[in-house]
Amino acid sequence: MLYSLQSKLLDWFEKNKRSLPWRKTTDPYKIWISEVMLQQTTSKAVVPYYNRFLKHFPDLKSLSKAKTEQVFSLWSGLGYYNRAKNLIKSSRIIYKQKFFPKTYKELLKFPGFGAYIARAVSSIAFEEPVGVLDGNVIRFLSRFYGLKIKHWQSKEKAELQKISDSWVQNQKSSKMNQALMEIGALICVKQKPLCLLCPVRVNCQAYKKGLQEKLPLKKEKKSTEFWHYYPEKIKRQHKWAFVKNTKMPFLKGHLLFPGLSKKLKHKATNYDFDHSIMNYKIFITIKTKRKHSLSLFKWYSSSEIKKLNPSSLIQKVLKF
Repeated sequence: MLYSLQSKLLDWFEKNKRSLPWRKTTDPYKIWISEVMLQQTTSKAVVPYYNRFLKHFPDLKSLSKAKTEQVFSLWSGLGYYNRAKNLIKSSRIIYKQKFFPKTYKELLKFPGFGAYIARAVSSIAFEEPVGVLDGNVIRFLSRFYGLKIKHWQSKEKAELQKISDSWVQNQKSSKMNQALMEIGALICVKQKPLCLLCPVRVNCQAYKKGLQEKLPLKKEKKSTEFWHYYPEKIKRQHKWAFVKNTKMPFLKGHLLFPGLSKKLKHKATNYDFDHSIMNYKIFITIKTKRKHSLSLFKWYSSSEIKKLNPSSLIQKVLKF
């Protein structure tokens, strides 16, 4: 039964797959870069970033020797800058050991390699027979098997992982995993799935029972946190003062303008402008500088800080 389903899905994939640059290579480095970029970002949006990134850093060696600001500059616009930081960290470790790990268990030891990325790289680049679980695959499998499970919880996710693993058995995992992701991206979409175009719809439990819109189950969204941030614009010889953010939960570890901040119970009513990052709603009030020891700060020009922290929050403060 499963073999028949695999064959139907693979046939559909070969006829309908999108032409994406990372599908034209088995280089684990290039596949890794694409998978990191594809986290939280659509394929269409990633293509120009991917091509530009590989033009500057075509291999593991070039990335391992890159400066953080160079990578951030090319990453600007993709967001989630910890992904870029982890790329640099892992590239240096992997390059130093002189070989790219071939199994997902080995890859899990490196910064930024979670379960999905580790399995995607090992299966697509090295044909390790392990399945992947991204949003598209979770959606397809949940609907296909009619699973009303909390897939974000460890036990239920492990159950779904076993099912995903079973789909790649006795097949080329590189093709099968990409087919599962593609059917979720093109046919088994979040809203109004194109069931009549699905090659395996006759076996789909959600299709039979009319549950397409109810599956997969949705995780409750994190409640919005309100913060008031009072950045101070301190300038000296064409450079601005910055400090490492160690207190605010958003952009943690990044360079930001010095200034106080506090968590609010409700939305602020008096502020200069607001900004959103994930589930954080930030109200910004620009303050005139207080008395500081200038030695506490790091100093960067507008162009320099844009490379070190390309967050649009900094650009908004600079323009205000």
